[in-house]
Amino acid sequence: MALSIFILGDRKLEDNSFKKRLGFLIFAIVLDAFANALMIDSNMGSAVWTASAVNISTLLHTSYGTTLFIYAVIVTIVNQLLLGKFDGHIFVSNLLFSLPFSYLVGFFSDILNPLNLNYLPIYSRFLVDLLGLIFVSMGTSIYQRCNLIQHPNDEMAYLLRFKYLHGSAGWGQLVSYTPPVIIMIICFILTGHILSVGIGTILAMFCQGIIIGISDKIVVPSLKHHYSF
Repeated sequence: MALSIFILGDRKLEDNSFKKRLGFLIFAIVLDAFANALMIDSNMGSAVWTASAVNISTLLHTSYGTTLFIYAVIVTIVNQLLLGKFDGHIFVSNLLFSLPFSYLVGFFSDILNPLNLNYLPIYSRFLVDLLGLIFVSMGTSIYQRCNLIQHPNDEMAYLLRFKYLHGSAGWGQLVSYTPPVIIMIICFILTGHILSVGIGTILAMFCQGIIIGISDKIVVPSLKHHYSF
């Protein structure tokens, strides 16, 4: 019922007031964190940035939440370089998003652990992973259009999409995956193994941007992009 409201939209939501955008932002952060945890626990391949962070966490023997947050700080700095100037709003908003999101993913992953999703039949694990990818993309689409704060990883894809790639969600997402893929290759060279990479990671790499573009049109269509560079 709730999902149908989000997809069909409600005329009462046609204005993009701060209060409504804030409400959707909170919903999107929780949805995105839960969806990332689904992908991790299904063990069929996490989203690209998430998989990269899992490998760094294992390599450095740090907690997953802390690794995600430090990772986000570094990407926040890179985003300023992409902008070509210092933007205090984007810098602070990226960090504000990263702190709760990083630890929410770990929290949801711990909650899902007793379900033993990774012991389900392979086709069930694939469906869980695919559902996680769709929810990740929906959450990203929603909070990008709220444009209050967003994760620095998605900020990078957003900047690439609208500043350099003529608004293409697919290419923006794909190009933004270059750093985490390089990092995963380095982790593999150093450790001899790679974690949290599978069919879900490949689907995320090539399909997440497309699903985000579709979600822009059908998931809470009253929310509009507010990009300004």
